[in-house]
Amino acid sequence: MVAAASAVVVAGAVSGVVLAAGEGREAPEARPVTSASPRLVPLPAVPSTSPSATVSASPSVRPRRTSAPPSASPSAQKPGMKRKRTVPVSARLYRHPASRVLDWVRAHPGDPRRPAIESRIAEQPAAVWFADRSPDTVTARVRAVTSGGAAQGRVPVVVPYAIPGRDCGGHSEGGAPDFAAYDDWIDRFAAGLGSGEVVVILEPDSVAQADCLSAGQRAERFASLARAGRVLKEANARARVYYDAGHSGWHTPARQADLLRRAGAASPASSDGIFSNVSNFHGTADEIAYDRAVLDALGTAGLGAVIDTSRNGNGAPADGEWCDPAGRRLGRAPTLTTGEARIDAYLWVKLPGESDGCKGAPGTFSPSYAYDLAR
Repeated sequence: MVAAASAVVVAGAVSGVVLAAGEGREAPEARPVTSASPRLVPLPAVPSTSPSATVSASPSVRPRRTSAPPSASPSAQKPGMKRKRTVPVSARLYRHPASRVLDWVRAHPGDPRRPAIESRIAEQPAAVWFADRSPDTVTARVRAVTSGGAAQGRVPVVVPYAIPGRDCGGHSEGGAPDFAAYDDWIDRFAAGLGSGEVVVILEPDSVAQADCLSAGQRAERFASLARAGRVLKEANARARVYYDAGHSGWHTPARQADLLRRAGAASPASSDGIFSNVSNFHGTADEIAYDRAVLDALGTAGLGAVIDTSRNGNGAPADGEWCDPAGRRLGRAPTLTTGEARIDAYLWVKLPGESDGCKGAPGTFSPSYAYDLAR
């Protein structure tokens, strides 16, 4: 993340949340109804042990598996005891069966941190990121996720993350080599969306962080993002596409809305609204107020917002730290029923326990960090 942005707790190091592996009944529409979102309840402390010897060094998004991994094995517990579920799981959001946290849970049945990490993080539905461009396989990998969600009647959340100049050369740098390659990749990504409902978190940081680009580069990026939204929605009429609005500690709503408008986020042909707080820590109430102000400034009726609540239970650090900061906690559980006007969903876009780039390489899983968030 660029130095100029770090002072405002910019969402950075966001690669590799859930691993993409590979039609059924349709899922219901992802619009809120008036019911409260569940809150996380603190768990009792579990004695810590030394960190596991190794962490999987798999890429941000693995190639499609030839067969689905086994379901998570039961938590370590005394014989005859039932493990109490501490966090309600949405019946409508899709939990992909492959992720680094699930890898760790399966590999460490005796770790005393495992019950908390499994029940509070691994069992929650989270976004599936596509951060390695891999144009030859991206369609099949996206289709594996969307068809998996459709087969269960649940809504997957997918994150295309390959914009040229990604993260302005920061921890999560990379992406397509140019916009022609990116446009082609988006076409292939869209081809895997299927016909069921799906939420698309289009390129975190791509709009709010665009100040690192020249005026010409920004114009080129925004034109490509506007095209991407149109392509995604044309490929699947039930795809809901959200654009990057940064977070409440970054740009003013008017400034953010101006950037979003230039990126196509105000057009219903390419956008269903905005997302905020991805891989960040700002409190839900602050994000709700900010997102509504951005939507007001955009001025397009019918748009909504989704908020990443994966790690915002304690709010943002006072010192502005954004990279794996201590003292954070899980936020509201993922849900499509927020009960808040114009807030379409609370999502776990960044999977808790995956590093921003300070406790490990971006996207690698840290059980000690996951446990600190979960307890």
